[in-house]
Amino acid sequence: MHVTFHGAVREVTGSAHLLENGEDRLLMDCGLVQGRRKETNARNRELPFDAARITNVVLSHAHIDHSGRLPLLARNAFPGRILATRATRDACQYLLRDAAHIQESDANYLNYKQVRNYLARERQGGQADVRRLLKKNRHDLDTGAISDLIRQHDLEAVTPLYATADAEQALSLFDAYPYRHPMTVGRDMVCTFYEAGHILGSAISIVRTRVNGRRLVVGYTGDIGRFDKPILRDPCLVFEEPDRKLDLLIMESTYGDRRHEPVIDLKPRLQTVIQEACGRGGTILIPSFAFGRTQELLYVLHELYMAQAVPRLPVYVDSPLATQITQVFGEHPEVYDQDAHETFLQNGRNPFRFDQIHFVQSVDESIALTRSEKPHIVISASGMCEAGRILHHLRYRIHNPRNTILIVGFMAQHTLGRRILEQGEAYTAAGRQGPAPEVKFMNKTYSLAAHVVKIGGFSAHADREELMRFLTRSNLEVKKIAVVHGEEEQSLALTQHLNQKGFNAQTPKPGEQIGVG
Repeated sequence: MHVTFHGAVREVTGSAHLLENGEDRLLMDCGLVQGRRKETNARNRELPFDAARITNVVLSHAHIDHSGRLPLLARNAFPGRILATRATRDACQYLLRDAAHIQESDANYLNYKQVRNYLARERQGGQADVRRLLKKNRHDLDTGAISDLIRQHDLEAVTPLYATADAEQALSLFDAYPYRHPMTVGRDMVCTFYEAGHILGSAISIVRTRVNGRRLVVGYTGDIGRFDKPILRDPCLVFEEPDRKLDLLIMESTYGDRRHEPVIDLKPRLQTVIQEACGRGGTILIPSFAFGRTQELLYVLHELYMAQAVPRLPVYVDSPLATQITQVFGEHPEVYDQDAHETFLQNGRNPFRFDQIHFVQSVDESIALTRSEKPHIVISASGMCEAGRILHHLRYRIHNPRNTILIVGFMAQHTLGRRILEQGEAYTAAGRQGPAPEVKFMNKTYSLAAHVVKIGGFSAHADREELMRFLTRSNLEVKKIAVVHGEEEQSLALTQHLNQKGFNAQTPKPGEQIGVG
């Protein structure tokens, strides 16, 4: 039996690990590779395995870097089922549809640009004529007209990675299970989910199987959450007896060589940021993942407002997806921790609803909000500032030193969020002296004069100390560890640290196989 590491190996995105035992081929996650479009497009389009030969998929959680290629899998004759926790299944109902919509919208926009540029080169009409030809109104593309022009002029059309129909097909394949409930995933293969503490529904997967009569056990952490975070229970430390002795543990390393701010500092740090922004009369922009981070922010803001610890600024969640996912959170109180029950549920309060919160739905509402001069808080997607409504808020606010851009999550390399974070921190370290740095997005260069602040305590990933806490304080006995899901520097550093602490760890390379047993 062996595991082949097809994604999130010496990088963070694209999780996909294939466990093979005879005729059983169990895929653990099938995530989207994220980053620069040109570099990721080809990798995402070509699955590195034969979908038709996969027995089943075990999905650790709903984040797109773990689930985002499931529609491709479904489209390519995948014959099995997708097994996940109930909360993960419910979140994927929105996340996979949204991912398909993004793929389709991106393809439509790129085709529009291609035709527009072609007509401009050929001087077939002025700018206004081209707009009338390619758009139904100021905002909507006429995709039918664009497709006709692509065929007419023999241009190469851009096709989406997958369509909404593919997402729907994938969603029809889900089977949902509670934590600590063994489920059959192969001929002689059983999997059990345990709490990972990362996001709603996230799971550590323990797979038990047999090879020539010998019992073998493989664990997959997915993404491990932090301890003592709000809302969710901590990562599991007590595993059932049949799942304790692991021949191989596939372990994440997003922050394998870093230490977060203590969770206990989350609330006072956010309090300080709000007070300082209010003192300047500014607005706070928070790029945030729609799933997990947004709900944590709402939870802590609710606590601060209840305690009257900060001015009660209006809070706008400007992301239809975040609005939908917040509803999913409200439907799964069974996974909340004790503090959430005592602080909110037992007092008849919804942690994610309070008087100052507004869920923005329409594009017109979002545009009006970008022009508001009254101080407020905006929580908007995407979390790494690569797309979505946050770009428009940044466009209107980034140049104003009264405003604050609050970074509350991981920013991958080569993303706009990483550039804003690094240049903003460097400008602050230099005393904010001289011209502000400049960042380019949406085909324009902007002055980064807004204050850039990072609160690391909001991270949904365990840092190195917490990863070690999981290993050393749980009742697991681990023979071998494969370190994945981290930029190369982080994975190698954690591997070295684990070996120094007496573990047998290695960092696989893309496509590498590791034997089990």
